[in-house]
Amino acid sequence: MAERLQKIIAASGLASRRKAEDMIREGRVAVNGKVITELGFQAESSDTVTVDGKALTKEEKVYYLMNKPKHTLCTVSDDKDRDTVMQYIDDRHRIFPVGRLDFETTGLLLLTNDGDFSYKMTHPRHHIPKTYECAVNGVLTDQQARMLSRGIELEDGKTLPAEVFIVKRNENKNKTVLYITIFEGRNREVRRMMEYFGFEVTRLDRKQFGFLTYGNLRQGQYRKLRMFEVRQLIRLADEGAAVQD
Repeated sequence: MAERLQKIIAASGLASRRKAEDMIREGRVAVNGKVITELGFQAESSDTVTVDGKALTKEEKVYYLMNKPKHTLCTVSDDKDRDTVMQYIDDRHRIFPVGRLDFETTGLLLLTNDGDFSYKMTHPRHHIPKTYECAVNGVLTDQQARMLSRGIELEDGKTLPAEVFIVKRNENKNKTVLYITIFEGRNREVRRMMEYFGFEVTRLDRKQFGFLTYGNLRQGQYRKLRMFEVRQLIRLADEGAAVQD
């Protein structure tokens, strides 16, 4: 059965589907010796697909959950020699982070070599809930919390409604600690939501991704996901997309 080229590359574990699309546009992908730059191109299972001259091979799919340490990058490598999450994980497969937490943010991060899985976990249409513990310099009011629950206008458009629970408000120290659950994955979204009200985020920790938590894992520690967890995450993503459709 024919499949889109970017999906075949993602299924091989070489890269996420989005990265695979970049590879195709850059002319790095060939099918049966012919360079393909068309994103809609479909290849048969009998075709030979190569990336940078190397034939794709199927590898065992692996899935990890990590408690990301502070001051690490969610990338496979860094040309400025900064610490990345890959330094904390020992695996022979070509794994990569699923989405990104920024340099200062800690908490639950998934890693895999399954590009199709990564795509489902990160694409906005799947609406997987992600819960953060957020500490800010500033006092978040009930009215502002209600604004977040309805969606606010950022420079890249209105946010989806968030769920907000205020843990602690200290007017004397001008500080607030809250839990906020978002249903999309924009860049630095929680930080920008707080900046909308003029608040500086002093701590941001992702506590939950879908139904997963990092439990007793300390920062830098990780564990393999169980296959029933992987299947449940995929089902959650598919259900989110179905609701939108």
